Amino acid sequence: MYFAALLARTEDGWEASDTELDDVETLSDLTDLAQEASVDEDTVLVYIEQEDAWFGILRVDGEEDPRIYVSDASAAARSSYGEILLTDELLGREPGAEDEIAALEELVDLDGTEDGEPDGSASSSASSATTTDRTTTRDADTDSDPDPDPDSHSASDSDSDSVPAGPIGELGILADFGVSEKDLLTLRTDALTEIADALGASEVLEAVR
Repeated sequence: MYFAALLARTEDGWEASDTELDDVETLSDLTDLAQEASVDEDTVLVYIEQEDAWFGILRVDGEEDPRIYVSDASAAARSSYGEILLTDELLGREPGAEDEIAALEELVDLDGTEDGEPDGSASSSASSATTTDRTTTRDADTDSDPDPDPDSHSASDSDSDSVPAGPIGELGILADFGVSEKDLLTLRTDALTEIADALGASEVLEAVR
């Protein structure tokens, strides 16, 4: 279960609204959403939470680059909303590295051969027999070992495994609002309530929850 809220600072305090993310596909989309809610280019916070799993904060100050914090990167990587916040820059990857890997994978057929390469169907009968024997041997070994490769993962698991577990991003993202780095790291479930308390925005937030 997901919950998203937007907090915009004004001269009179904070304004809160629940946020629909159905049309948000990229960080740029989310940043635009925050800037549209900004009053006189003041601070806007976008809070995204997957219950009992992770939460993320996007902070936008006028036209400055967005600042991001995610409580658990590996958990967020399994979420389409989490992936929006986990940029290449945040993860310390070369921009577009993931797209390059995906493009290379598309060049390889399902049988593991690259486009244009022979698939080995014309191999000799002796070679086929040898392959069959080896397969039989591997099957026998597999039967004796119920989990021959405990470190194997699905593609989605592999993606999340490449992302570090635990918090990632700017720990001081809310420091000027009274939430220190140490305080931010201790937040787990219902983090938004504690953040709203620190901001003095509990009442306006409660109205939209």
